[in-house]
Amino acid sequence: MAKPSAEQITEQDGHPYDFHVSGPRNLSSPTWRDLVSSNWKDNNYKRTVMACFIQAAYLMELDRQENKTGEDGLALRWLKPFKYKLGQTLLDERDGSIFGAILEWDRAAALTDFILMRPSGAPRAVLALRGTLLKSHTIRRDLEDDLRFLAWESLKGSVRFYVALEALKSAVERFGSCNVCIAGHSLGAGFAFQVGKTLAKQGVFVETHLFNPPSVSIAMSLRNLGEKAGYVWRRMKSMFPSSVEVLPNNEEEEKGSPSSHGWGLLRAEVKKWVPHLYVNNSDYICCYYTDPAENAEAKQVATVGSKKLLKNDAQKGDVTAKMFVIMSKGPQKFLEAHGLEQWWSSDMELQLAIHDSKLITKQLKSLYSAQGKAQ
Repeated sequence: MAKPSAEQITEQDGHPYDFHVSGPRNLSSPTWRDLVSSNWKDNNYKRTVMACFIQAAYLMELDRQENKTGEDGLALRWLKPFKYKLGQTLLDERDGSIFGAILEWDRAAALTDFILMRPSGAPRAVLALRGTLLKSHTIRRDLEDDLRFLAWESLKGSVRFYVALEALKSAVERFGSCNVCIAGHSLGAGFAFQVGKTLAKQGVFVETHLFNPPSVSIAMSLRNLGEKAGYVWRRMKSMFPSSVEVLPNNEEEEKGSPSSHGWGLLRAEVKKWVPHLYVNNSDYICCYYTDPAENAEAKQVATVGSKKLLKNDAQKGDVTAKMFVIMSKGPQKFLEAHGLEQWWSSDMELQLAIHDSKLITKQLKSLYSAQGKAQ
């Protein structure tokens, strides 16, 4: 949950979570010029808007707990500057809490500012999913899903997964997959990734933005331990003579190796769905995503002046995810490194890392396997 600093609170009167108090600075409202040169084509602007939409999802639950609706609440104030409105709230039937929302382009509000059409690149609908709220009304179910991911590295058994999936499918049916985005923070990013991946398995590719996505689980740790133990065992076996020829890998491993024909097909397929990850290396919840895959050459480039490199790499099919890593200027506390507000800060330094993440590679392998079986 985004928390404003003490300086921000004293700068202006108002609730600490009000848009004009803790929202992005120096943000211009959309104008008729967006019809020609849209702000939505700028990665920094899009990142800012998606983070604000997720903040609105957090505030919808806080408004509900305080019995505030519509103009009385804080949530809608995070949508109006971007000309969006609330289309649907996503409810957890276990406790009635709001864990996400479908936000839609508000044509009527845009017309009042003489914006006659939707800016190029602006989605018609966004599925925004919040993360864990440490409030008594919802903390039990939030932590239940946190523990679910920690234990199984999956959120598909949760009620929220199916509600979010159906909401996204409905939005895609109404507006088309190219006009819909998913955005989530923390636990919400975990849901966003798995919902987007589920649709990708069906050949439906939706633009996905993941802020501080969870990357650490007990299941992953055990699997990594097993991989290391298997490597040590193979090395030990190679030290002893044997009358039987020992192959370096078994048949399954050979088929799944990055150099195999199947991995080449994977590269060609997954470029249709390239999630955007926003990671802080000081955040231990999401930092595992920055581990490069074996035998992968990492490429890093500053966000300024990187458009040509991005285009060339995308054409080669080498980009499995666009990972934006925040460059902290010094030691950070966990809540600061994991917070949502850093992603709309005007003084942040970002670096775009174009490489194969070990974790992303594993997750997309399962995506390709499912598509292969379907074919």
